[in-house]
Amino acid sequence: MQKIRVELEERSYNIMIGNAVLKDIGKTLEKFEFSNKIALISNPTVYKFYGEKVSGAIKAAGYDLTEVLIPDGEEYKSLAYTEKIYESLLKAKLDRHSALVALGGGVIGDITGFAASTYMRGIDFIQVPTTLLAQVDSSVGGKTGVNHPLGKNMIGSFWQPRLVWIDTATLETLPRREFLCGLGEVIKYGVIWDKEFFAYLEENRDKILKLDPEALTHIIRRSCEIKSEVVSKDERESGLRAILNYGHTIGHAIETITGYKKYLHGEAVAIGMYMEAKLSQQAGLIDKEEVSRIKALIDSYELPSEMPGEISMKDLTEIMQIDKKTIGGKMHFVLPGKIGSVRIHGGIKAEDINSLQNN
Repeated sequence: MQKIRVELEERSYNIMIGNAVLKDIGKTLEKFEFSNKIALISNPTVYKFYGEKVSGAIKAAGYDLTEVLIPDGEEYKSLAYTEKIYESLLKAKLDRHSALVALGGGVIGDITGFAASTYMRGIDFIQVPTTLLAQVDSSVGGKTGVNHPLGKNMIGSFWQPRLVWIDTATLETLPRREFLCGLGEVIKYGVIWDKEFFAYLEENRDKILKLDPEALTHIIRRSCEIKSEVVSKDERESGLRAILNYGHTIGHAIETITGYKKYLHGEAVAIGMYMEAKLSQQAGLIDKEEVSRIKALIDSYELPSEMPGEISMKDLTEIMQIDKKTIGGKMHFVLPGKIGSVRIHGGIKAEDINSLQNN
């Protein structure tokens, strides 16, 4: 297996990447000093494919396992379903030395991490991401949380996992749309940090879309390396880490205004990346040719890039004004200056955003 170390002093942990390694998760848990009570959090869709393999491995290692399934979908990443997790943990008598295992995509990882951070004032958890998006982004970095009807991830905490265990074989059962969704976050890393990685994505599109094992491992590893480097320098988003939000200010607003039902997260972020690149062009920060490359790469991976006509920019702006990145009433955006480099820009006005509808 390949290992990436996230350096956060006493909260440091490993990201392990391998193929067909879910069967080894039980032995892996034995390396930690957990009590014998473990809870597996998943959803019915993922559990159908991998639940018995993972739960069997954990039980075979001698743990008393509690399984908690929550429905599949962003709308279930809520306080109501967090309470259902708490109830299951309390009934099973999980203690302060127990651990949670998150088996699934970003929704499962986020809600499990949030539950872990708040149950008995904080217990350990392990991320076992099964979607590309979770493997390259949401499982790494310690951001946990749930949604509120007025905004995405508005209730949450920073709580680092003890381990991220990535099995690339899980991508073989991932629906194509979900796989493409994950590529939205992969493209983000090229734009914000690594122009050579951006070029790799341009040049290896066919291999990636055909799930070539070598290409997949490379894009997952490189994405995790970039995120690990950023998080290690700025764990709680006081500065540098905010660049990981490129595409997310507009993307989250699109998800909120459409009730998390029309667009997958990576699709909304893809639109946000192009729209925010256009904002950067309007502000004179990036050349038109660079913006065209960003749009071309998004389009080549069959992701949306244009703002849907049915979404009012006025409504979108209102949503963005209660975003976590809005400070003192001023909207802050991560804007690219060139491929491989971005900056945080606080000088964007509502009229700048409204003008995107006509450009």
